[in-house]
Amino acid sequence: MHKLIQKIGKSGLPPRNGRHRFEHWYADNQVYFITARCRNRFPAFRADAAKEIFWDRLSHHTAQAEFTPWIVSLLPNHYHILGYAQLGSTLGKMMQRLHGSVAKLVNDLLPARQTPFWWDRHGQPYFDGCIRDETQCRRAYRYTQRQAVRHRLVQQGEPYPHTRIWVHLDAGLRRSHKSRAFLESVPYKRYERRNETIPNRNRTQNSLPYP
Repeated sequence: MHKLIQKIGKSGLPPRNGRHRFEHWYADNQVYFITARCRNRFPAFRADAAKEIFWDRLSHHTAQAEFTPWIVSLLPNHYHILGYAQLGSTLGKMMQRLHGSVAKLVNDLLPARQTPFWWDRHGQPYFDGCIRDETQCRRAYRYTQRQAVRHRLVQQGEPYPHTRIWVHLDAGLRRSHKSRAFLESVPYKRYERRNETIPNRNRTQNSLPYP
């Protein structure tokens, strides 16, 4: 399948600390890592009813956008998604609708409304990144899969019901290589910087966004 970067969504906000704000890249036929956190790390998804709202809206909006989740982990105050976007042009609208509907419905359950609902320490409602190659994909998959253990919600080897898998890693990698769904032509500067400063023994460790 042909790869086309249709749009780069640049923030209209001024540079922060001398650095440009985060940009959203919209690419067809692309594997994406997406993550977002509730403002001030508020545990909006502590209740099962709030979690079910997230899963219901995720299913609805990803289907509309023709976005295929591979693995998703929902924690009390954040989530991680690794998945495949057939049409990059639908990604921004998917995120807007997902975040808007989840924020409204979960806020209806809370004793006090959280506004804004989604916000990180960099002033972004969410992070999305194009996966560059198989190595980064494996790291992102493993990082998402281990979230519940990392945050001590379960012990190693115990199941966590809110880490859900649609596409197993090996199958996803095979499909991605066949359709050229990685953005291999664009280097990932964050990994390059880490490789310049971190000893060799640590270079294989995860380096993904918060929390």
